Amino acid sequence: MESINVAPGTTATPRMAPPPPPCTTNLQTLHYNNLLLHRNTKRWRPRSVSCSARAAGGGGRGVDRRDVLLGISGAAAMVATQGGGGGGALAAPIQAPDLGDCHQPVDVPATAPAINCCPTYSTGTVAVDFTPPPASSPLRVRPAAHLADRAYLAKYERAVSLMKKLPADDPRSFEQQWRVHCAYCDGAYDQVGFPGLEIQIHSCWLFFPWHRMYLYFHERILGKLIGDETFALPFWNWDAPDGMSFPAIYANRWSPLYDPRRNQAHLPPFPLDLDYSGTDPTIPKDQLIDQNLNIMYRQAIHELRLDMISGARKAQLFMGQPYRAGDQPEPGAGTVESVPHNPVHRWTGDPRQPNGEDMGIFYSAARDPVFFAHHGNVDRMWHIRRGLLFPGDTDFTDPDWLDASFFFYDEEARLVRVRVRDTLDPAALRFTYQDVGLPWLNAKPSTGAAGTPAPAGGAFPATLDKTVRVAVTRPRASRSREEKEEEEEVLVIEGIEIPDHSTYVKFDVFVNAPESGDGTATCAATCAGSVALAPHGIHREGQRSPRKTVARFGICDLLDDIDADGDKTIVVSIVPRCGCDSVTVAGVSIGYAK
Repeated sequence: MESINVAPGTTATPRMAPPPPPCTTNLQTLHYNNLLLHRNTKRWRPRSVSCSARAAGGGGRGVDRRDVLLGISGAAAMVATQGGGGGGALAAPIQAPDLGDCHQPVDVPATAPAINCCPTYSTGTVAVDFTPPPASSPLRVRPAAHLADRAYLAKYERAVSLMKKLPADDPRSFEQQWRVHCAYCDGAYDQVGFPGLEIQIHSCWLFFPWHRMYLYFHERILGKLIGDETFALPFWNWDAPDGMSFPAIYANRWSPLYDPRRNQAHLPPFPLDLDYSGTDPTIPKDQLIDQNLNIMYRQAIHELRLDMISGARKAQLFMGQPYRAGDQPEPGAGTVESVPHNPVHRWTGDPRQPNGEDMGIFYSAARDPVFFAHHGNVDRMWHIRRGLLFPGDTDFTDPDWLDASFFFYDEEARLVRVRVRDTLDPAALRFTYQDVGLPWLNAKPSTGAAGTPAPAGGAFPATLDKTVRVAVTRPRASRSREEKEEEEEVLVIEGIEIPDHSTYVKFDVFVNAPESGDGTATCAATCAGSVALAPHGIHREGQRSPRKTVARFGICDLLDDIDADGDKTIVVSIVPRCGCDSVTVAGVSIGYAK
């Protein structure tokens, strides 16, 4: 149960404190850890994006909508779309779609070319249920892309070249492979039993298992084409300093791994920004790497610790919100899907294209071979969580998750029905990841009292064309350790509404950010998280609707770190970073999650 406790009747103060820097930190004393792991689309007019933080006023918009990525990050970020999510009308699992009823994707932007997202399908094709490979079959070891040797690269390039040469209607062809992602991500399939209600595997608890099996079959098709049962896809090791640039194996213009529709300013060795907001930072590379590691800590350590302490409900923080038959799409993304998954897509896509194609938008993302390396590392985060950080964790035990199902074509071009329960054990699927270091395990930002908070001012509903600061009353302060382990304190940003589907939106959320908050490390210590909403349309009842979202951030540890656990009132700052001029927020409250 969540209770709203916002200071009533607050008014704007005449003196506005400057907004704090973005939610990043400079880890001056970082010691790297060497721990290893062995129907018809309704057309609409897009606008251009402007990404800049403002303390007051301003304008600017950008990109295109529906296809790229919802993002919420933070010290336990959790997103839920209003009216969707937790308990669907029938409380039943999402079922594999009727492939014969694939239609024009409803969520592709108006500026995209006319496309057909529907994978090949012949009427009467009978699907087989998935069976894992024999335990005696070779273990495929996925290498870090930046560590791949020439022999591996030659094999990989040959496999992709052969896939691209397959007939366009062969379900194993590269042409068909990217369509699979497009169909499941852009509304080409309706939910079984709910005509007009699309299937969407992003921003929900299906994100990790669906993408795992998408890569699984893609990998096995490539191996089959070159007659190598040990072939494994590489992963983009963006969570370690040596992998924090675009993988060089994809940058050769004469390689089948090359895609010309990429951001040409971000080719290697240009450093990757895991918190990308549409513009490149101007800080030194070493500082950017430190900030990236801090983001990884925030996304993969703090969030996961909450999973372990609080049990099944906290799995939603990492995996995403429940999504059942009859639910509206996108009930809420998990931490890694939000950041760094979404910013890396955006960072890679080509700003010369109207929608950031290819990687920058859902419908075309899988046209770029680097998509599979990016999602290899996303999947690796799930593998790390279950195998190293919290061995034995079961994520969810809900049958509506375990029995959700999808269709894929395998290396023999057979149609296969896969259920989530089939996806949980990489060892049973006969793949693993190369052992590399996890330097972000030690990348916690410095802690300590944040100083006097900047003054609160303003009232809700509020438009994020400037920084919004509000005083929020905490129902319970100075809770015991046992109480905190029983219930996580959750900061809720309510009624986030984005009317412009073509806009890439990002804002940061701080707790008790100091008025003299120009110190990056101090601001990082007070950051609850970030909300990043990439261009993405919502199709309801035949029309595009304003996107409505709720952001949740677990703040128990944050309050302890900034010595604010005893405070009965905290100041919450919502700082716009990109495309927020028409974004509104209905309120801020404190809730508790068991």
